[in-house]
Amino acid sequence: MNDEAAILGSANLQESRGMEAARSAAVREMFAAVAPRYDLLNHLLSLGMDVAWRRATVHALRGVLENPDSWVADLCCGTGDLSFGLARRSRGRVLGADFCPPMLRLAGDKAFDRKMRVHLLAADTLSLPFANDTLDAVALAFGFRNLANYGRGLEEMRRVLKVGGTLAILEFSRVRWPVFGSLFRFYFRRVLPVIGTWISGVAGAYQYLPDSVARFPDQEALAEIMRAAGFRNVHYRNFTGGVAALHLGEK
Repeated sequence: MNDEAAILGSANLQESRGMEAARSAAVREMFAAVAPRYDLLNHLLSLGMDVAWRRATVHALRGVLENPDSWVADLCCGTGDLSFGLARRSRGRVLGADFCPPMLRLAGDKAFDRKMRVHLLAADTLSLPFANDTLDAVALAFGFRNLANYGRGLEEMRRVLKVGGTLAILEFSRVRWPVFGSLFRFYFRRVLPVIGTWISGVAGAYQYLPDSVARFPDQEALAEIMRAAGFRNVHYRNFTGGVAALHLGEK
């Protein structure tokens, strides 16, 4: 019976990992397809609010960034907007990591044009190429939601953070303002996918956005997931009534 349970457990684990790999591959392909119009659509579809949300994330990490010996990583960095915001304030080192090559190429072009001191590397957040206890802060802007396994992602981030290191997750969340919430949900579910598909020329990619947000844990649920993963002093701040939220926690 024990052997049978072990075999079944191994099979289930392999099936789960296979499903995670398939989901990761689908997400990578989708972002590769929309990469050329990604920045334009980010700013357009959020009415420019994403710029202020990233700026607030950088500000929340100012204590770490002011340390000249600090190492900070922006995971799922995409085209690098958060990475560059961190680098502008940082006296230490900033890394940007993503597993989608077209996104990283765009980030590299922007870094060159803007003369930004950011080291960009190809890396999957579920299997980071950093040693244990090496980073002072880890940040993600609208990337955590796309991980194939939230628990494993948090485990990896906690592994690479130093004791006392900070995790910052900026992500879409649940709108708390009643009237605005109804209007925003209509825009997010009905209007945004149409505009996104029209501008990007990629069918389905911007339907994924509201669908993935609908499945994503709300503010309190994500805070509890972070606590369960071993983070302490977990708290969050809502932006624009909860359209987005910044969650902070410490290892």
